[in-house]
Amino acid sequence: MVRHIDLGGTAADRTRSLSSFIRKGEITLGGYKKAKIYGRLNCATGKRMKVEHRVFFRDEADAVSHGYRPCGHCMREKYKEWKTKQQGLEHS
Repeated sequence: MVRHIDLGGTAADRTRSLSSFIRKGEITLGGYKKAKIYGRLNCATGKRMKVEHRVFFRDEADAVSHGYRPCGHCMREKYKEWKTKQQGLEHS
């Protein structure tokens, strides 16, 4: 089940709310909803995405349960594992 987090109406409200959730450990990963990719919050690639395409997750299990895959840039080893599994499924 997706839990909606209201970050507020203004950009400043959203920034404060997001910072609070991160400090509390309620958000540990960010994602790109158009491509269904998740990664670390400090990922240089992730920081370039438009705000309206960003999503946030409590942890890796949360991201995976929503159908997201690891970022090939900031989560290289996890991405390689995911890619290997995908290639195995294609050849089954």
